[in-house]
Amino acid sequence: MHRNHRAAALTATVLACALFAAGCSSGSGGKKSEEDGAAVSAGKATTPRMTVAIVTHASPGDTFWDLVRKGAAAAAAKDNVKLVYSSDPSAGAQATLVQNAIDQKVDGIALTAAKPDAMKDVVAKAKAAGIPVVGFNSGVSDWKELGMLEYFGQDENIAGQAFGERLDQLGAKHALCVIQEQGQVALEARCAGLKKGFSGKTDTLYVNGTDMPSVKSTITAKLSADPSIDQVVTLGAPIALTAVQSLSDAGSKAKVATFDLNKDLVKAIQDGTIEFAVDQQPYLQGYLAVDSLWLYRTNGNFSGGGTAPVLTGPAFITKDNVDEVAEFAAKGTR
Repeated sequence: MHRNHRAAALTATVLACALFAAGCSSGSGGKKSEEDGAAVSAGKATTPRMTVAIVTHASPGDTFWDLVRKGAAAAAAKDNVKLVYSSDPSAGAQATLVQNAIDQKVDGIALTAAKPDAMKDVVAKAKAAGIPVVGFNSGVSDWKELGMLEYFGQDENIAGQAFGERLDQLGAKHALCVIQEQGQVALEARCAGLKKGFSGKTDTLYVNGTDMPSVKSTITAKLSADPSIDQVVTLGAPIALTAVQSLSDAGSKAKVATFDLNKDLVKAIQDGTIEFAVDQQPYLQGYLAVDSLWLYRTNGNFSGGGTAPVLTGPAFITKDNVDEVAEFAAKGTR
């Protein structure tokens, strides 16, 4: 089963790589809407200019979303798309940003459904206004019910199960799954999948992912209170790198493995500080989300037959293969 999902992810990767991508990102993340790609050329497409809004649940300072935006900007540059990016970790505020995009009469919307219930009404309003909506990154179990056209991302429950199976192979017995945002469906699914795939004991620890000193102290306290924990599982690269500091502070012999990747995390895998990472390819998610809306408007194309997501992961990055992705991580495409 895992092999089939990885094959689907590979197919999506090959499809994206077959398309010419040349672009860059502009500006920094935040709650206010910004135009990305304003400093790049109109791209290679000769089709009429269109406007695509991307609305995410990104928290300020999370490097994961820099990769998403870079991929989206590359597709926008190729497709002659004016890209408008906005984000807010609050579900209600995110829904307001989607409504703003509808009011601006954009040609397409790509959004993350980290809190699906908050997206239900605005997705329906977008459809009523004739604006196609695609999902990516969060909401793999909800995108069809919400009425979105396509979905690009990772099946987080399956990724979590595969993660747990790998921990079994490494001999772990007691895992601590650290969730940086309570109630975020993708993060909760990762830990739920981990519990299914891992034969050892799994504890869940909630931390405030927007406050790294608090993350560090909370993980340190848990490790100090329970020395039987031999594996820390984090759900984001910055959290993983902070957890390494917590191990030192607690005098713990536990090991750290994580979901998601960035260039600093790649270095940590190379030097053995982090055991492995699961890469869902955020650059590819951003690229495909924008490109799919261009393909739909230009050719009427859509992926997955309207029933199946396009999987971009999980891809396991270990010390054995990390050098193969290091070059791309340094460029900001992995």
